[in-house]
Amino acid sequence: MENEQRARSFEAALRRAGVRITRQRAALLRILAAADDHPDATQLHQRAMAAGAGVSLATVYRTLSALEAQGVIMKLEFEGAAARFEPADQQHHDHMIDVETGEVMEFVNDRIERLQAEIAREMGYDIVRHRLELYVRKRR
Repeated sequence: MENEQRARSFEAALRRAGVRITRQRAALLRILAAADDHPDATQLHQRAMAAGAGVSLATVYRTLSALEAQGVIMKLEFEGAAARFEPADQQHHDHMIDVETGEVMEFVNDRIERLQAEIAREMGYDIVRHRLELYVRKRR
């Protein structure tokens, strides 16, 4: 989904939740929609401030909470780190988290997907949804 379209989708979700769309909140939504990483609330606040949005950190948290409740963003809680966020409209992917730098990398691996489905089937289940997080360290 294109950034502007995603920002409009976020705005519509907030309106459905009864949240007023201020100039600051609209700027925050554009910043979130354009993020190509997995920002936390503080990072989004810093980006909004750098863009001149003048949004409070409390507004960032309230906005993220409302967007998550509407199902348009996903809250990612990785070990030992602040919650991060990503749009919920993305194709399924898993995450690798570098334990030294905190960098979050997305990946898709068909072998892993097939193996998970096979294991669930062998145990008499179908996978409804899943999340895979690999905590990694660069080889030296």
